[in-house]
Amino acid sequence: MLRFAQTSAAFTLKRATIVSVSASKSTSSPLAGDTGRKATHLHHAMTSFLAIATPIVMLTPDSYTDGAIDKAFGMLVATTISAHSWIGMNYVATDYVPKISKSLLGPARVFNAALGFVTFVGLSKVALNNKGGVKGTVKGLWKPEKKKDV
Repeated sequence: MLRFAQTSAAFTLKRATIVSVSASKSTSSPLAGDTGRKATHLHHAMTSFLAIATPIVMLTPDSYTDGAIDKAFGMLVATTISAHSWIGMNYVATDYVPKISKSLLGPARVFNAALGFVTFVGLSKVALNNKGGVKGTVKGLWKPEKKKDV
């Protein structure tokens, strides 16, 4: 029984090593944002940053965050959200696209990179506008529109 457990554990370890080596060799593209330990660590760090920093900045009074702080935070959020979505969508593509066709993985990664870029450009535009940036846009969702008298 002990010999079987040792053999089974050695087989599992050997299989895990083979899988990780083959995965790292097959996805050396710069568009493969989901490969390696660094990508996973970065993805989790971005999730933690967004979960902690966003409520703090959103709840801070406007008098403290207007101007450069608001624009800097907005650009940081734009960068973090676009990178986070790019890496996350690459995980989805890696898991599900090969089930349809392995040849579609490359185009799916290109699409994910383009989607991340468009997200970054759009959120950057919101962050740098003069109407309150990201914080003003989110607050504007619940603030009634001012009526103009003619």
